[in-house]
Amino acid sequence: MLTRGATTTAERSFDEFVSARGRALARTAYLLTGDHHLAEDLLQTALMQTARHWERIHGSPEAYARRILYHQNISWWRRKRWQESPLFDHDAPAPAADTDLRMTLEDALRRLTVRQRTILVLRYFEDLTEVQTAAELGISVGAVKSMTRQALGRLRTLAPELAELIGSSDPG
Repeated sequence: MLTRGATTTAERSFDEFVSARGRALARTAYLLTGDHHLAEDLLQTALMQTARHWERIHGSPEAYARRILYHQNISWWRRKRWQESPLFDHDAPAPAADTDLRMTLEDALRRLTVRQRTILVLRYFEDLTEVQTAAELGISVGAVKSMTRQALGRLRTLAPELAELIGSSDPG
């Protein structure tokens, strides 16, 4: 566990990790939660758990932190069974040319389940393979394929105008 007082090598390496990858992790937390405040809480939880186990983490600390983000987000959702809430902050500025597309996509994503949204974030934002996504979520590759197909199908139904963006045929 990282301690207070004199800065240790572990503390410095953790600080360097947060400086280098914190923004990317924050972006993922926001995409998972759709709320800036929840994303900050989710990221803080993930970083606290990562710091607590920092000296035992071998390999990729970012993968470790991301796994905490994914699992904690689903855990929170299961525990609280939140009411639907906006996925994106519409007060944030966006390029005028993309506003209609962005709003259509946001509306459609907001209407997906947390699990469907998580699968799409991992597959298409984080660019993980089906195998990597399955490993991150602790589910089978077949479940990833099925949930991806269902989520994209639901997006096609909710927003047919996104067909060019998400493709018109089933993934597989």
